[in-house]
Amino acid sequence: MERPHEVLLVALIATFAVIHLSRADDQEGFISLDCGLPPSEASPYIEPDTGLWFSSDSDFIQTGKIGKIDPSLPKTIKTYVTLRYFPDGIRNCYNLSVKQGTNYLMRFTALYGNYDGLNITPKFDVYVGPNFWVTIDLENKISGQSEEIIYIPRSNSLDLCLVKTGTTTPMITSVELRPLANDLYITESGLLKSFKRYYLTSSDTILSYPDDVKDRIWEPKFDPEWMQISTNLQANNSNDFLVPQNVLKTAAIPVNHTARFNISEELDFPDDQIYLYLHFSEVQSLPIGDSREFDIFWNGQQFDKTISPEYLKTTTIYSTTPVTCKGGVCNLELIRTTNSTLPPLLNAIELYTVVKFPQLETNENDVVAIQKIKARYGLNRITWQGDPCVPQKFLWDGLNCNSTDTSTPPMITYLNLSSNGLEGTIAAAIQNFTHLEKLDLSNNNLTGEVPEFLANMKSLILINLKKNNLIGFIPQALLDREKEGLQLFVDGEHRCFSGSCDVTEKKIPVKTVAFVSSATFMVIIVVLVLIFVFKKKKKSIKLGGNVTSTNISEISIEMKKKKYNYSEVMEMTKNLARPLGEGGFGVVYHGVINGSQQVAVKLLSQSSTQGYKEFKAEVRYRRNSVYVKPMRFMYAFIVLQVELLLRVHHINLVSLVGYCEERGHLALIYEYMSNGDLKHLLSGKHGSSVLKWSTRLQIAIDAALGLEYLHIGCRPPMVHRDVKSTNILLDEGFTAKLADFGLSRSFQLGGEFHVSTAVAGTPGYLDPESYRTGRLAELSDVYSFGIVLLEIITNQDVVDQTRKKSHIAEWTTFMLNRGDINGIMDPKLHGDYNSHSAWRALELAMLCANPSSENRPNMFQVVSELKECLTSEISMKGNSQDLDSQSFPKVSMSYDTQDFPSAR
Repeated sequence: MERPHEVLLVALIATFAVIHLSRADDQEGFISLDCGLPPSEASPYIEPDTGLWFSSDSDFIQTGKIGKIDPSLPKTIKTYVTLRYFPDGIRNCYNLSVKQGTNYLMRFTALYGNYDGLNITPKFDVYVGPNFWVTIDLENKISGQSEEIIYIPRSNSLDLCLVKTGTTTPMITSVELRPLANDLYITESGLLKSFKRYYLTSSDTILSYPDDVKDRIWEPKFDPEWMQISTNLQANNSNDFLVPQNVLKTAAIPVNHTARFNISEELDFPDDQIYLYLHFSEVQSLPIGDSREFDIFWNGQQFDKTISPEYLKTTTIYSTTPVTCKGGVCNLELIRTTNSTLPPLLNAIELYTVVKFPQLETNENDVVAIQKIKARYGLNRITWQGDPCVPQKFLWDGLNCNSTDTSTPPMITYLNLSSNGLEGTIAAAIQNFTHLEKLDLSNNNLTGEVPEFLANMKSLILINLKKNNLIGFIPQALLDREKEGLQLFVDGEHRCFSGSCDVTEKKIPVKTVAFVSSATFMVIIVVLVLIFVFKKKKKSIKLGGNVTSTNISEISIEMKKKKYNYSEVMEMTKNLARPLGEGGFGVVYHGVINGSQQVAVKLLSQSSTQGYKEFKAEVRYRRNSVYVKPMRFMYAFIVLQVELLLRVHHINLVSLVGYCEERGHLALIYEYMSNGDLKHLLSGKHGSSVLKWSTRLQIAIDAALGLEYLHIGCRPPMVHRDVKSTNILLDEGFTAKLADFGLSRSFQLGGEFHVSTAVAGTPGYLDPESYRTGRLAELSDVYSFGIVLLEIITNQDVVDQTRKKSHIAEWTTFMLNRGDINGIMDPKLHGDYNSHSAWRALELAMLCANPSSENRPNMFQVVSELKECLTSEISMKGNSQDLDSQSFPKVSMSYDTQDFPSAR
């Protein structure tokens, strides 16, 4: 037989369970995160003061650290114990699962609570997806700061991001989302940010859940000129707004029954647009003959028709279009009509400001794909949080997107996962990037075969799969795409990655045959050229004799449209009237073609000593123990280079306009670059203005794009061999272009000398690894570019024997070890740069100038990182017109692929 007290206990437990089950039903769709709550502790749990279920936030964010709030601080609506703070990274984001198209009330709460004992309150920004929402500034806010917004997600995923904007550390105590009816709180455009929500009562009770089943927070408000009226009866609140009963049971009327009922609110930002919501419910049963009727005026304009609230029934009046308040002061007036015997009444008011969220999130399919790739390879980069593409200043490392049009979702166009230690097969999710143009998976540990789906990605123009552990042949469909212009970089002489391919049993791809045939053909051509040169006028070749003129047209190619005779050269230079400079090959003169096109004419001197030193190593030949002076072979060499230069086309390479060869006179005619070379501009000599930081970054991008073209856009790739600041020229629009590319030569210019070695280059810029080994590759250019980038950043001489560390890379390392970026940056900038972009550029320069080529990025990666630096600089400064004589940065990654060079 059950005892009475046991029956009572069971009944109490059952009642308690029913209450909590009903509350759990009320909280369907709620998201309540207690930030910093360790997952090992009870989670979820019921918050005792509100009855809300809260969970740890640990499953929704991978960064941040846990702090504990000082328990002696004043109590808030919810008893906060922990928080999460973010000392690392600029942007840290929560990723929440929501229902697309659902109307959510989203609340962000930050309570500093002196968790770190420093008594330094933080200030930071909060973003919803790619759009700025609000600034959190906790100065003088002991009880913290709560912000609310009504938001309709465009997908089933929502990113809530904390962004560091100064020296203090972002932090958060709770995140809460509450679903609302979809037909409530509607705007013409933009979203609603809570400004005020209060009910008119002399009580000091703040209402939230469970009084408000949607967990809106209602603060009390009362004025001495008001009088409270109330009821104990329940009102009918079934008009979808579900205003709490405790709000509807009290109302305020003016003390002077004949007076107007006034409420004024001053906006934080005077130009904000406002939406108004007014809630009415008659709390008095009016005697026969009495009536309550009034008009509503909002900022002096009648807001709605005359209203007469019904007894114990909710009426909500709200604006359907936003208004602005003159001088930022909003005024509400309730004026009784002449028919009314009672004064106006008001129960509650809600005010919302309009927040614009113009930027669409990245295409949902692309987001899903990149998240799958992130999970597949375990890529836990701190920058890989929030929206992958936007805002551009937070673009994920290794990505580029077509994000210039805010009216369409951005899509990923470039994925660079080079040198990330990727293991396993190539992820199938890559094929979901329908607008991907460039894919770099080089220098990883990828295994398996090259998937055929890559050939079906029609937007791809470049795939780099070098330095992996792939097996098998390249799919034929991919090789067919290569014939159509796809740039495909793989290991393996026969496009086969391992011994699993038996080239004797399988048909060698047509592309391979064509490549081998082309190479053989070029060797034959070069041999024939040299034989022809030796045989021609053999009798005239004597030791110490004069060099007989060799006609270029006889040696190589037909370029009649580009060829000028010597008299034309004299005419375009006005008989060599204006020298621009002098190098080892001879003097460079200013010229004009067709009366308008300015050119630079490099005239080869017969007395040039340039060839005698370097060509001994490059084109010295012996016949019957008789040596021939190298001038003749200089002609042959230059001829081949002319052919090459006329076939190389890129906006960031100085164009060869033409050439001249007549009776021993040889001239190369280039486009004229009116702003001289980079070294000259950095020096500030001759009255040139100081280059802004953003302009320097753009110049670096231009030069990098030129090198990227030589390394990737050319087939076979070309190595510049002499990248330095004097070989980076600028036109009248400050577009930078590489000069003297592809020519193996050395000459004295500006006090700098080539050292005559098998590997050409200039001391200070020359890759120490290639100098030591005698091997030259694209990464040798990357080293030299890194030195140029250090020049751009520091404006220091590359070699300065007066410094403690004479070489610029060693000096920069020395300064970095002291943590002194201000001492590294060019003092002529006077601090006018964003430190974030400066650090990124400096780190990139040091990576490029790494003594080991294995640790250097390729030019593809360099271009991407520099663009991100420039985007960060412009975004942080909020000024897209910061470039000298330029507008928005040129971030195109396109090549001129119409005429690739076929030989170096």
